[in-house]
Amino acid sequence: MYYTIGDATYWYEVHGEGIPLVLLHGFTGSSATWRPLIPYFANTFQVIAVDLPGHGKTRCTTPRDMETVGEDLASLCRFLGIDSFHLLGYSMGGRAALSFAIRHPEMIRSLILESASPGLREEEERKQRRKNDEALAEKIIQGGIEEFVNEWENIPLFQSQKKLPAEVRERIRRERLEQDAYGLAMSLKYMGTGKQPSYWEQLSRFAKPVLLICGEEDKKFVQLNEKMNTLFPFSKLKICEKAGHAIHVENPDIFGKLVTEFIFEKEAKSIT
Repeated sequence: MYYTIGDATYWYEVHGEGIPLVLLHGFTGSSATWRPLIPYFANTFQVIAVDLPGHGKTRCTTPRDMETVGEDLASLCRFLGIDSFHLLGYSMGGRAALSFAIRHPEMIRSLILESASPGLREEEERKQRRKNDEALAEKIIQGGIEEFVNEWENIPLFQSQKKLPAEVRERIRRERLEQDAYGLAMSLKYMGTGKQPSYWEQLSRFAKPVLLICGEEDKKFVQLNEKMNTLFPFSKLKICEKAGHAIHVENPDIFGKLVTEFIFEKEAKSIT
């Protein structure tokens, strides 16, 4: 289904009934990222999966930054009659989820971040990352989507996915190839890590339950999430064995169980 706000038209899918759970995918992904988990989650939750700007079926005339995407997401949820929900984001979607949660804590029942970060602390780091992201964006536009995907799927971050069954790897590759080169480029320029503000200072003031999930083979994000876990007042960290950056892809059974049990636990506490 489509939802239009301003000059943006967002694609979203709703599955199941019950406790609302909003899902935000990572860079080069879409709502299709979650399809293997939808039947599992939709048994209990009302699942809302959204295509972020530059990805999937969502189209924007004006590129969106993290803050604008957050306001659009809040508007979509109000349109759907959802005042509060559990919010799950993976990688880029995790950064978007954290940005939203900090700006709209009143709408958050719990925050679940998979392989995410609060951004870069120092302006000089952000400046260099913006430069790198802009160079990559230009490369995507000039070289086209297939050339980019051929390189992207071979970066160290995704080496653990080489062990996945061939049909799973092909599904991931197909989802990436279905993206629009210009859309990905604009996502890098406006929603990339270099463009995003640093949220490190706000973590200690975020008073909602947080679940941090990362894979043991993703050393960089293990370190990041260990630091984040010391700053959030009400968080727990789960490091999944034999998994890299995309736990929901590499070990969906464990991932689904972690998310579901966490939400059940928080809902039970809110009732009592």
